[in-house]
Amino acid sequence: MKKSVKIVLAAASALPIVVAAAVPLFVNANTFRPIVESRLSAALSRKVTLGDLSLSVMKGSLVANDLAIAEDPKFGQTPFFTAKRLHIGVQMKPLIFHHELLVRSFEVDAPQIHLIRAEDGTWNFSTLSHGTDSLNTTRSTTLPDLPVDQITIKDGNAKMETLPLQKNPQVYDHLYVELEHFSLGQAFPFTVSASLPGDGKVEVSGTVGPINPQDAAFTTFNTQVKIQHLDPVAAGYVDPAAGISMIGGLDAHIASDGVNVTSDGKVHAEQLILLKGGKAAPYPIDVSYQVVHSLRSNSGQVSDLVFQTGAIAIHIKGNYQLAANVPVFDLKLLAQSVPINDLQALMPAVGVKLPNGATLKGGTLSADFTIKGSPTDNVIVGSYEIKNTKLVGYDLGSKIAGIAALGGIKTGDTTVIDISRANVRITKSGSESTKIYSVLPALGESTGSGTVSPSGALDFHLISKVTSAKGLNKVGVNLLTKLNSTSDTAKPSTATGIPISITGTAEEPVITADVNGLMKGNAATIKKKLSKLFGKKQ
Repeated sequence: MKKSVKIVLAAASALPIVVAAAVPLFVNANTFRPIVESRLSAALSRKVTLGDLSLSVMKGSLVANDLAIAEDPKFGQTPFFTAKRLHIGVQMKPLIFHHELLVRSFEVDAPQIHLIRAEDGTWNFSTLSHGTDSLNTTRSTTLPDLPVDQITIKDGNAKMETLPLQKNPQVYDHLYVELEHFSLGQAFPFTVSASLPGDGKVEVSGTVGPINPQDAAFTTFNTQVKIQHLDPVAAGYVDPAAGISMIGGLDAHIASDGVNVTSDGKVHAEQLILLKGGKAAPYPIDVSYQVVHSLRSNSGQVSDLVFQTGAIAIHIKGNYQLAANVPVFDLKLLAQSVPINDLQALMPAVGVKLPNGATLKGGTLSADFTIKGSPTDNVIVGSYEIKNTKLVGYDLGSKIAGIAALGGIKTGDTTVIDISRANVRITKSGSESTKIYSVLPALGESTGSGTVSPSGALDFHLISKVTSAKGLNKVGVNLLTKLNSTSDTAKPSTATGIPISITGTAEEPVITADVNGLMKGNAATIKKKLSKLFGKKQ
């Protein structure tokens, strides 16, 4: 009796397995392939093709070996979406007994997704759900809905490119997507995660839909975006030629009403460089922003972009246009009495260089600049003013050739700057400074202009009024004043000061006072003045 019970129990346990193994013998899964292809093609308005179908009763799914979703003909013939395997979760009882296909879920393994954006701003996925006939100008406002409880994409790879093709497309690897309660006609929740080049990671979650039947790119959504260890150059977001780089993190809220995309968030940037030729900022910098982007015009308004480090905040506002996939912007930078001590981290990032071993301490910076152009070809025009700061670690007195013999300038290892201001114009051809005015107590008042080449070579010409200099001894001041005022060759523009030239580089400047030039004037007059000055006969 006990043996019989064991046999019955064993048979009962094995029966489901036997049935599951036997069902595929009586159900030809491939008979459902035209139905699945037809439904997917109708929902996506793209030709969808599947490979051989098999039935997995234990998993409750149909399995297709290959999946391909056609491309919009305007973007080429290569499939928009391909995958090696597609699992279609179905209700087994209706399938087996009534040959009725009721889909519960889709699971896609290792798909390859190719996203392309045309010069006019349209995407190759824009025509999903409304037809691919470019000659058909009438588009349906309703969709052949295909509601599914869950859609999952595992270990995908998405490549995003622009036309004309750029050198570095954006690549998202290990892509994972999960859509719940999917429906073309209503909003549904989703999560997305992917890896970026350079060990970056991106996570997006929120809701999307209903899908816009006119253009899928205008679908409404509300999302939260987090990116870790972002390298925008390696990820393809920034052209390497722009000279902009960083390793950063992003925490942002991005939402679209189908007309405008609003975004606000914060970027935590390390090793930040904002200008070609700049050096990485030594400390992290936070950049908060608020942007509104118009989907129709492919342009936007930067209502506020704030660079924050320490107690400072530098604001940038303006607008941009994504013309032919190249950002063109017109921005305004404004800084008012910003403490220089807190600027130390940001100065290298924007290309500000100081003599080797020197730092600025104390004082404030005010700046007003306009920035127009593209990331690789722009013009920066404006003015700056520095007040009450010190250049610590730089002995100006020992650096000015031509004055040392007259008693030198006593600055020690610190050069005090009461004020320094100028108008500046920066292009890819270098920078030009005009209307330079500075007051260094050790040297006096200086005015002039100069240029910096793309390689960093300095070429500045100043006139210094040493009569107010505190660094020169009295004999030196009097002598330079007399030399200047008696030179027969002195021009009106130089007759009130000593010509000073600055060459070399910002890190290794070469400063020369043209005392010899003054002495090439009327030698007899100079000799007479020197006799009076020193009380001797020459």
